[in-house]
Amino acid sequence: MEQILNHILEETHISLRQIKAVVELLDDKNTVPFIARYRKEVTGGLDENKIRLIEERLNFYRHLEQRKAEVIRLIEEQGKLTAELETRIRQAGKLVEIDDIYLPFRPKRKTRASTARARGLQPLADFLLACPQQGKPEEEADRYLSGEITTIEAALKGAMDIVAEQVSEDASARGWIREYSRKQGILAVAAKDKNVDSTYRMYYEYQEAVNKIPPHRILAINRGEREEILKVSVIVEIDKIIEYLNRRYVKPGVTAQYLEQALQDSYSRLIKPSIERDLRSELSEKAEEQAITVFAKNLRSLLMQPPVKGQTILGLDPAYRTGCKWTIVDDTGKMLEVGVVYPTPPQRKITEAEEILSRQITKYNVTAIAIGNGTASRETEQFVADMIKNKQLQIPYTIVSEAGASVYSASPLAAQEFPHLDVAQRSAVSIARRLQDPLAELVKIEPRAIGVGQYQHDLPQKELNQSLNTVVESAVNQVGVELNTASVSLLTYVSGLSSTVAHKIVEYRDQNGKFKNRQELLKVSKLGPKTFQQAAGFLRIYQADNHLDSTAIHPESYELALSILETAGAAQKEIGSPALATKLGALNPATLAQSLGAGEPTVQDVIDCLLKPHRDPREELPPVVFRTDVLSIEDITPGMSLTGTVRNVVDFGAFVDIGIKNDGLVHISQMTERFIRHPMEIVAVGDVVEVQVLSVDRERGKVALSMKAS
Repeated sequence: MEQILNHILEETHISLRQIKAVVELLDDKNTVPFIARYRKEVTGGLDENKIRLIEERLNFYRHLEQRKAEVIRLIEEQGKLTAELETRIRQAGKLVEIDDIYLPFRPKRKTRASTARARGLQPLADFLLACPQQGKPEEEADRYLSGEITTIEAALKGAMDIVAEQVSEDASARGWIREYSRKQGILAVAAKDKNVDSTYRMYYEYQEAVNKIPPHRILAINRGEREEILKVSVIVEIDKIIEYLNRRYVKPGVTAQYLEQALQDSYSRLIKPSIERDLRSELSEKAEEQAITVFAKNLRSLLMQPPVKGQTILGLDPAYRTGCKWTIVDDTGKMLEVGVVYPTPPQRKITEAEEILSRQITKYNVTAIAIGNGTASRETEQFVADMIKNKQLQIPYTIVSEAGASVYSASPLAAQEFPHLDVAQRSAVSIARRLQDPLAELVKIEPRAIGVGQYQHDLPQKELNQSLNTVVESAVNQVGVELNTASVSLLTYVSGLSSTVAHKIVEYRDQNGKFKNRQELLKVSKLGPKTFQQAAGFLRIYQADNHLDSTAIHPESYELALSILETAGAAQKEIGSPALATKLGALNPATLAQSLGAGEPTVQDVIDCLLKPHRDPREELPPVVFRTDVLSIEDITPGMSLTGTVRNVVDFGAFVDIGIKNDGLVHISQMTERFIRHPMEIVAVGDVVEVQVLSVDRERGKVALSMKAS
């Protein structure tokens, strides 16, 4: 374990004391959100990102140690384990190094070398490798002729097959060739048929250095290869590798000629294909990791979009033939009414649609309109803008991402929530609620169905799901959850709560009414003291018996909170008031912590919660952009300045909603004057940005944008 801790120290540069503390807390079944929020004294104030980094490296090295132990056991069972071999395995720092060492001992299917060994040619192979100064290889080979080996040429060929395989299994040689190929190799891509047009045309004659090709390009090439449009290979200067192998194995002697032939065969037939697979796999893994990271960051930004509180929303799910489904939800998210109108082609019942929707807007005092960004979105937006003008409505609209709405609408959860609605009507409700509280609505959808990434369908689904679930968990716990209104979907992501316990909480709430205080959670079936400890601080009760239950203060710190209030000469009812801010402002957190025998980070957190008991970190972000009029691509001209919302961030840029049918693209080169490695250094999903139009391709519906200062 000490070795693992030291590895993590070297990689993260976090102090050994902090790493040990985090590992102990994780091993004691504490969640990352709980550790980050309520164990700051123990971890030295490490944030969630650093704790997750420690957790990830801990899991990696534990898996690595398990693999080492497994390989040692497998070799020992063959009776071939030596002290030197065991030391090499234990010192290996990567899985590929362990696999290279294990390769000669791995059970093999029948090969040319195994056939030659079975025919007794191993001693002849050893003779070739020894590079003796005297003797003749042909005369040595003559000794091995038999019923199966009838010629000297066949004997030497079999021996060279054995040499080729042994060299291909030399871990040191493979390591050198892999590193050389990684640094000097060229990824060569070509079309299987140049006459076939496709989206991969730019790769029909394409080459790029293996160590420089960007992740998104790897994923595009991989997809083209899977679709059998592209063929891919790794080009390396073979002469340098053969020269290295000759230096390593060939000495002046009578077998040099045969040994050189064996080395050439070893590389071209065995080593090269294997190393190429390794490099392609390595490139794909790095590209997939990058894509998962981008997806996760985009998802977090989407989940953390500011809620639009206190609004009654008209939600519209656009469509053509089947019409636009609409719904009204009140300021609590309760659905009031649903219906369908047909303002888009082919029906174009615009007047009728205006009458129906304007009547609903007046009837329910609707204060904002949410339009889904799917099929027929811009036509629906044009209709809404015209309706606002024609009916002289004082109401804005905005476009809402409906990614995954159809998945939710067809889910058992949606059927349970709205059994009397059809799938399309449920989607309209989801769109409206997404505007009110994106986090509460989006947690109902499988994270990977929320399309804010690139090539997500090509990624390893287990790793993708794990990463995205971590993001959702982090966002939910950072915001906190209202215990008496939260859905099972939302509760499932709360620190320490499983899906089973989340269902039990809702069942208890349905049977016994609203929770009056946090302690009542302990009456819920399957929710024990450990689960309560992990979850309680993230569950809020805004109309609780105890004012502290509405804050992020953990029950274990209630006594501390009361002592702070007492020291300040304040009462619980003053929590969140300007008067309390004045009283607490007179206290010194460090001095207070010392006098109360508490940690300063916890004291500071408690004070912050007393000052802002219902703080929502999402409210500090830029608000949603509302519009009352619409643009078409014909209205857009180069040089025009516009305000837009970032809808997606990918490796090569960001797509920005500027109010026309298709999102405009800000290429990474147009984001800032300074060099950046990734667009996420500048923007995130949901950011409101000022852009200038660079060019307009009306035929293809594409607009190029710039964020550089004009």
